[in-house]
Amino acid sequence: MWWIILGILVVVFLLVICNIAVVQQSRAYVIERLGAFQAVWGVGLHFKIPFFDRIARKVSLKEQVLDYPPQPVITKDNVTMQIDTVVYFQITDPKLYCYGVEQPMMAMETLTATTLRNIIGDLELDQTLTSRDVINTKMRAILDEATDPWGIKVNRVELKNILPPQDIQSSMEKQMKAERDRRQAILQAEGKKKSAILIAEGERESAILQADAEKQAAILRAEAEKQAAILRADGEAQAIRTVQQALADSMGMLNQQAPNAQVIQLKAIQAMEKVADGKATKIIIPSEMQGLVGLANGLVESIQEK
Repeated sequence: MWWIILGILVVVFLLVICNIAVVQQSRAYVIERLGAFQAVWGVGLHFKIPFFDRIARKVSLKEQVLDYPPQPVITKDNVTMQIDTVVYFQITDPKLYCYGVEQPMMAMETLTATTLRNIIGDLELDQTLTSRDVINTKMRAILDEATDPWGIKVNRVELKNILPPQDIQSSMEKQMKAERDRRQAILQAEGKKKSAILIAEGERESAILQADAEKQAAILRAEAEKQAAILRADGEAQAIRTVQQALADSMGMLNQQAPNAQVIQLKAIQAMEKVADGKATKIIIPSEMQGLVGLANGLVESIQEK
């Protein structure tokens, strides 16, 4: 009898152990009771009723990534391209994710492909290649709105690769090469232009400096000639004043002592001696005093004979 009781206890223990569930972080369990939705278990320890409750689905609440293979799309100008898309999403409602749509991942892939074709169909080739941000934003908004009833939140959508046909790629490469050559030619022309401008400005500055130097030299020469002329004039004026003073002194002596002609001549010679001792560079001899020179020469000869 006790073997039966022991067997029952073992079975009950196993049932209890098997119906205890521990939900991990960032996960959720969808529980059904007799085939109907019962609850969503969050993080922690839970117990289900044997034979009545079952775990319908274990859902990850982490952000997930779906990398879809390249999809053929046609642009507005009838160019067929291959575009592969990456979708970042997160499950926000496990109940809707479990019961909202059959095979949610396949449904998202199909929805992403059709949305991409619709958006690219309104754009031309050049717009498609240069408007990735616009395409990503539109796709994210459309997918997020469409997947709300499925309990899915679309966080980001990225176009990973855009592959035009080979002939289009060759044409684009030739166009880019031509554009680079054009920019190079423009840069070279601008460099030559700036170089010519700098050379011309340097020559102009050099000519201006040379003209200023010649101007300053001419001014200095004129100032020197002016100073020399002033000094010459001052010397001549000084000589004239000296002669006049000597004559005035001689005339005063004549008035006082009434000297004879020889005395007057000697005084004139003395005045000439004072003039010669001055700083003047020229000596002006009046015509009236030319006879005095002869008198001086006669006196010198008579002294030498004695």
